[in-house]
This record gives sequence, C-alpha cells and structure tokens, in this order.
Amino acid sequence: MSSTVPATPGQIPRRLLVLAAAVFAVVAGQLQQFGNIGQSPAEFAADSDATLRVVGWAFAIWGPIYLGLIAYAVRQVLPRTGESEMIRRFGWPSVLALLGIGSWIIAAARDAEVATIVLIFGSLAVLVIPLLRHAAAIRTLGSQDRDRWLVIWPLGALAGWLTIASPVNLLTVATGNGDLPATFPPTVWALLAIAGVVAFTLIVTWRTSLLVYPLPVSWGLLGVFVAERARGNETLAYGALGASLTVLVLALLITLGLRQRHPSVIHGGG
Repeated sequence: MSSTVPATPGQIPRRLLVLAAAVFAVVAGQLQQFGNIGQSPAEFAADSDATLRVVGWAFAIWGPIYLGLIAYAVRQVLPRTGESEMIRRFGWPSVLALLGIGSWIIAAARDAEVATIVLIFGSLAVLVIPLLRHAAAIRTLGSQDRDRWLVIWPLGALAGWLTIASPVNLLTVATGNGDLPATFPPTVWALLAIAGVVAFTLIVTWRTSLLVYPLPVSWGLLGVFVAERARGNETLAYGALGASLTVLVLALLITLGLRQRHPSVIHGGG
C-alpha cells in the first residue's frame, strides 16, 4: 500500500483547487444542456470531420470519466484522506488538466479552433508526463491501494481518452481550414494519426502497466470504425478496427505480463 501522512494546512489549498477544477470541468461539460453558449462539442467535431470521424455514442465515455474525476476530487477534501505520494505528485497536474478540459468546452462552443488544439494537447501532456515520470511507483501500487483506484485510474482514463481525442481535434481543425497538407490523401493522414496513437498508447501502457489508460483509446478507435464504415470509407474503418483490437490485445498482454513478473502490483507492494 502507498504510505500516507496527515495532510498539512499548506496542502489544503491544493486539494480545494482540485475539487474546484473538477466541478468546473463537469459543469462546463453540461453547459450546452442548460443554455445556448454556442455549438456543442458534437457540433464542433461534426463541422469538419471529413478526414477522421468518431460515432456520437463513443462520447458517452465522458459519463464514467466524469464520475471517476469527481470521486478523485471529493476524496481530496475528506478529513481522513492523508497525503500520499500519488496525491502529491498528481495534484497540480490534475488541476491543470481539469481546467483544460473545461475550458475546451467553452472554446469549442465559441469555435476558437486554435485554442481547442492547445487546450486538448496541453491537458494530455500535463497528465501523461507525470504518468511516465512516476511509472515505476505506479506499477508498485497494489490492487487494494486506494491511490490506484481513486487517483491513477480516474486520471489515467482521462489521459487515455485525450490520447485519441487530441489527433481527432487536430485533424478536424486542419480539415475545416484547408490546412491538411496535400502530400497524402486525407485517409492516409487519418491512418497515420491512428498509427501514431497506437504506438504512443502502447509505449505509455508498457511503462505504466496501467490498463485503464489504453481502454478509452481502444473504445475511441472502435467509434472511428463504426462512423467511417457508415459513410463507406472501408479502408479507414477497418484500419481503425484493427488498431482498436491491437491496442486492446497488446495492452492486456502487457499489463498481465508485467503483473505476473511483478506480483507486488497485485498484492500491494511498495
């Protein structure tokens, strides 16, 4: 189990900011339902999705992601929650990521295209960098460790979804503005983006042995398969399906293989 010590008064403001940022992210995600603040995220994505499309129901993954983030944030302010290494290491990065995804909703509503790219890639970076930096410590978290379930899993799931959403966002904006280079046809650019996502996902999974990270990526690629097959782009559709299955199968092999070699990951070493 990860060691904890009582939170000091100086650490309370960071914890309150984590909660405030999580509330902002979740509320921002629901703004379109309560008032006309501009276009919805789905409308923003559909505006120029001729290169790479994701089926609408795939975005339902935000429901469990938001629930996980709220659980992560609420735990921060409970009096009995001590200050563990994972809470400390991911506190400020999570604040930045939560503010980023909430601000993305507002930027998309206002069609601030460049801002959406900066925000989504920035939110991804501030989560993936500490995941990689602290990969060894993450691998030692046992299956009963609360930090695994209430810190690393919520943030890992968010990072996974942003890993597939970021290139989709970039290609959407580039397509809409006519900035997609003519070096290759759009389908080739989409397949290259998918290949990059697969490679990046497997690298992070190999380093962290964190199954929750690649699962949203596989889910998003399945959403690409359904959307592209529906509009008749068989090459891109089956390329995305192959990528989805590759991520899922290899991620399972990686995580299960690492756990067999390091039993402490299961039984709570570290």
